[in-house]
Amino acid sequence: MQWEQERLDHAVTDAFGFHALQLGLPELEALRANRMPHRWVANASLSEPEAMILPPPGDHSITTQAPDIPVALHCEYDALPFPNQSIDLLVLPHTLELARDPHTTLREVERVLVPEGRLVITGFNPASLWGLRQRAGHARRGMGFGRATPLYLPRAGEFIGYWRLRDWLRLLGFEIEGGRFGGYRPPLQSDRWLDRFSWMDPVGDRWWPVFGAAYTLTAVKRVRGMRLVGLLRREHRKAPAVAAAVNREREPALHVESRAEPAEAELS
Repeated sequence: MQWEQERLDHAVTDAFGFHALQLGLPELEALRANRMPHRWVANASLSEPEAMILPPPGDHSITTQAPDIPVALHCEYDALPFPNQSIDLLVLPHTLELARDPHTTLREVERVLVPEGRLVITGFNPASLWGLRQRAGHARRGMGFGRATPLYLPRAGEFIGYWRLRDWLRLLGFEIEGGRFGGYRPPLQSDRWLDRFSWMDPVGDRWWPVFGAAYTLTAVKRVRGMRLVGLLRREHRKAPAVAAAVNREREPALHVESRAEPAEAELS
């Protein structure tokens, strides 16, 4: 969580706009480094719905609560209570892994994000020591060992691979800005042994970066539109010259009339 907190602070600090939303994991302050005036933290496991907008930094006239304390908004991740194109920044800390339908959640995220809005996602890497430990625990439970084999990570949810998630976002029209892996220590529950393997973090970041226990991914919503490529050529055409048109059909009639005038004069 310490590594994820540092990466989230780095990802959201330069995101500008008016509205920011964090979906899930309220224990992680994903929006603390962001400077948007309106920030929400949504959670789908609350018994009583609560909602409040955090005031701008330094403004304590709106509410008596401190601006750095997140207040939860009770909602469903696959049916967000926001209009289309209304959120500038959206953070999903392990949200897709615990969502009922990750695809529907991503479609809702794409719907509420404004064009050029930013999306930050964190997740567990299945191709890591933590992922192997989790799969081994599920396998032992399936063989009948039951609770004798504790799981290192939450039992609910499914890990989503980094490259698989990139493909999902590209299909929805997102452009990937970057990603980062971290957490190369083995899955140990003792702080003493975790400290002994602290040397694996810098070594793993250099030599096997794609095998980190967790990852962060940043994407931007792009809205494709039609545009002209190149300069528009203007052709200057000369005005057509005025020419006298001769009506040849009326010439014989005029000629006959001119001959008939003397005859009429003689008769008169």
